[in-house]
Amino acid sequence: MKSIRSGIARGAALAAGLAFLSVPALANEFVKYEVTDGEIAKSLTGQAGDPEAGKAAMINRRGGNCLACHEVSALSDQPFHGEVGPSLDGAGSRWSEGELRLIVANSKAVFEDTIMPAFHRTEGLNRVAEKFQGKTILSAQEVEDVVAYLMTLKDE
Repeated sequence: MKSIRSGIARGAALAAGLAFLSVPALANEFVKYEVTDGEIAKSLTGQAGDPEAGKAAMINRRGGNCLACHEVSALSDQPFHGEVGPSLDGAGSRWSEGELRLIVANSKAVFEDTIMPAFHRTEGLNRVAEKFQGKTILSAQEVEDVVAYLMTLKDE
C-alpha cells in the first residue's frame, strides 16, 4: 500500500509541475548555455551526442524517463509509453537540433505551461531536496545524447 501512495504522490507532484527529485542518479553539474533565437545552438559539451546513449537515457526509468510521458514508435519494444506529452515520432523533422537541445535542457523556455521537467537546469525549480540542489537531472553529455537520438526520429 505504501508503494501505491508513493506512486500517487509522485504522479501528483509531476502533474503539478513540481521537481520531484529523489532519484540517486541526479548528481550532475550544471553547464551554462546561451539561448539565442529560441535554441541552444552550441553543444553543451563541445562534443556530438551518441544516439544509442541517448536512447538508453530516454528509456532509463531513473534518468530521462521520457517514455513516462511520451510515445516513441521506434521504442515500441519498451513498456508503458505515456500519453501526457506529445508523441516524439518525427521530432527530428519538427525541430532543429538547437531547438531540441533547449526543449530537453529547459522545456519551459519553449513551452511555458508544460509539466515537462527541465533536465538541465538548477534554478527556478520547486521543492528540490537539499541534496539535489545545484544538480541537474541529465548531465550535459546526456542532453547531447538524447538530442542526437531525437534527431534520428524523422518523418518518413
